[in-house]
Amino acid sequence: MPHSNKIIIFSAPSGAGKTTIVKKLLAQHSEFSFSVSATTRPRRTHEEEGKDYYFLELNDFEKRIEAGDFIEYEEVYQGMYYGTLKAEVARLHAKGKVVIFDVDVVGGRSLKKYFGEKALTVFVKVESLAVLEERLRLRQTETPETIAKRLAKAEEEMKHEPHFDFVLLNQNLDQALEEVNLKIKAFLEK
Repeated sequence: MPHSNKIIIFSAPSGAGKTTIVKKLLAQHSEFSFSVSATTRPRRTHEEEGKDYYFLELNDFEKRIEAGDFIEYEEVYQGMYYGTLKAEVARLHAKGKVVIFDVDVVGGRSLKKYFGEKALTVFVKVESLAVLEERLRLRQTETPETIAKRLAKAEEEMKHEPHFDFVLLNQNLDQALEEVNLKIKAFLEK
């Protein structure tokens, strides 16, 4: 099986559309499976435990860090951790799946460092910060304060773009999906 133990990592500033792209790819490819990240942030109303995230209390997350349970983790905002559990990736690889990640930019770079050539990193971007701001407002899940925080973080995250294997401009979703599918196909066949 040529894609055995392969990893595909999607990273982007919040609001660039990485989660939408990942969900579409998962629907198109039965050999792909989503790596559910752990987080300490509060669950949003539409999110499910074990499907969208593993929602952990802060002290539980910190105990798991000490135990070495994470491939990577980051305190994205104060007291708000995100991380990839080793057991999650092992579970999916045991099923013969290509593991898909939807992580922030720092997490994406850390995963690439850990998995090396078995990983394809994709940086999803939009035309401008103004487009990003509009998308965040349209979510109707963010306060003006959190939008401002996310935009400030996005400026920093965009500086990491050159460190990714592939940069995907997400102006038109269908076009972006077509482009990324071709890139993934080539990666899985090598």
